[in-house]
Amino acid sequence: MPALSDATIDAIVGNVGRSTLPFQRANREEQYATAFWFNELVETGADGEVVRQYLVTAGEPTRVAMAEFTLRLDLCAPAMSAEKLLMTGFADGWTHLGDLGVAVMPTTGLHAHGARKGWRWTTDEITDGIAATEQDIVDLGDGPVAAYLLGHVADGDGTREQAVVVGEITRTGNGVIHWGGKLPQGCVGAPVFIGSRLGGDGHRFKLVCVGVAVHAAGRHTVVPFDRIRAALDALHSKPQAGRPQQRWWRRRG
Repeated sequence: MPALSDATIDAIVGNVGRSTLPFQRANREEQYATAFWFNELVETGADGEVVRQYLVTAGEPTRVAMAEFTLRLDLCAPAMSAEKLLMTGFADGWTHLGDLGVAVMPTTGLHAHGARKGWRWTTDEITDGIAATEQDIVDLGDGPVAAYLLGHVADGDGTREQAVVVGEITRTGNGVIHWGGKLPQGCVGAPVFIGSRLGGDGHRFKLVCVGVAVHAAGRHTVVPFDRIRAALDALHSKPQAGRPQQRWWRRRG
């Protein structure tokens, strides 16, 4: 289905191409990963929508004391030269969602950093409208489904170029979603998408972010967004004992 594949890739680049951030252990050529911005819908009212925003990635690469994000030119305004954003206490800034292998970070500090430097973030975000529902996951069926990962490849030259990695996913009987084949280095933690057909004419589809690519038990899997949503609900309804309350960045409108 080349037409659907091309249209899905165009939709990913056009709608959420600025949602990803590459990171790695600071001053070390290791722990390469990709994170992405996610807006969780909190409520809808007369004044508009209230969203809770954070970065999402695979849990394991976040377990470092110091890390650096590579900033792209189109992620901030006014435009500036690409730079590294160094973060100390990196591991402490992430909250791990149970045993999913996924971690989230409130974006409060990122917005504050931009304000101090005289610029603002101009990212795209994965929204609740794109993130997969439980029904979207059920609709994957049992056979392989064409899938597309949006990540930043670590190829040794330090540029961390963004790429759409084409592959397939398969949902097993116990609900685990496997990514077929290997991922390029640096793409763990990235969002994985599908183009889900709508109607019977074969021309309409919706873009769905299935979940987050993680590495577990010797192979790459995709943690689906229905499980991530459930973990986030539990996180905010029952704060973790012994851990300071996170200041989640919220936006109305």
